[in-house]
Amino acid sequence: MSTVHLEAPRRLVDVTIDGTTVRVPEGATLLDACRQQGIDTPTLCYLDNLTPINVCRVCVVDIGARTLVPACSRKAEAGMTVQTDSPRVRTSRRMVLEFLTSSVDLELAAPEVQRWIERYGADPGRYGPAATPHAAGERDATRPGEHHPADGAQAETVAQPVKYDNDSYVRDYSRCILCYKCVEACGEDAQNTFAIAVAGRGFDARISTEFDVGLPDSACVYCGNCIGVCPTGALMFKSEHDMRQNGTWDESRQTVTTTICPYCGVGCNLELHVQDNRIVKVTSPLDHDVGNGHLCVKGRFGFEFVQRRARES
Repeated sequence: MSTVHLEAPRRLVDVTIDGTTVRVPEGATLLDACRQQGIDTPTLCYLDNLTPINVCRVCVVDIGARTLVPACSRKAEAGMTVQTDSPRVRTSRRMVLEFLTSSVDLELAAPEVQRWIERYGADPGRYGPAATPHAAGERDATRPGEHHPADGAQAETVAQPVKYDNDSYVRDYSRCILCYKCVEACGEDAQNTFAIAVAGRGFDARISTEFDVGLPDSACVYCGNCIGVCPTGALMFKSEHDMRQNGTWDESRQTVTTTICPYCGVGCNLELHVQDNRIVKVTSPLDHDVGNGHLCVKGRFGFEFVQRRARES
């Protein structure tokens, strides 16, 4: 007879959030506690299926310490008193949003980002005009079939030309906020390919392949998990990018159908985004316990055959 080992139940701890006592399991984060209380806490670098890395700092809360703490990773402790909407918190969140929107294009970011900007009164214009593409990055503005030799001695700036170097997805790092989500998804949290990382320092910091080679020459396996976690549209299905360019992308006309990937027996769930009877992109639900939002190259990009079936005359 086999023995089933059960985990010991976790102790509950009481945390006071904005004057209300919330009881959460030991080990839960302050973000978990805020969500349990229904408090809308801004997050950009956090995602349920990735390891928190505390880089965007837009989720900070006040626990009475010398500095504000990131709610996405700070564990709840018994007796802790938390303020999520104090003047100190609002000022910090407003400045973070201003810094981000003053340096990158967040037009295609998740809809709640614009709502947060309005809520906290962020004014990115007070930091001056937006950055413009640097000539050193022009070597990256290549389309399939073109090749420009890499020059590691030339630094790229925050605003970079759009990279069209494969047929699956487009990289527009003028929208990148360096949230590290794509790096985490490419690394230990999902794919374990480690094709990309953050290179450079300060204003030269950017997402890059090893030795800054082109994506087709890197270790990338085109699983597209980086696209699935990108919060700003810096990484995008080529199909979506092309439709946005020609003005035909319209989410109000799209339907989303959940199905099971047909390529193998793992059973990953697919969310098929369909417009005008054509699949325009594929995502996967974060709460599905098989893939946890992640897919392989076939599941994410192998849908073209559906739209190229031979028709009988």
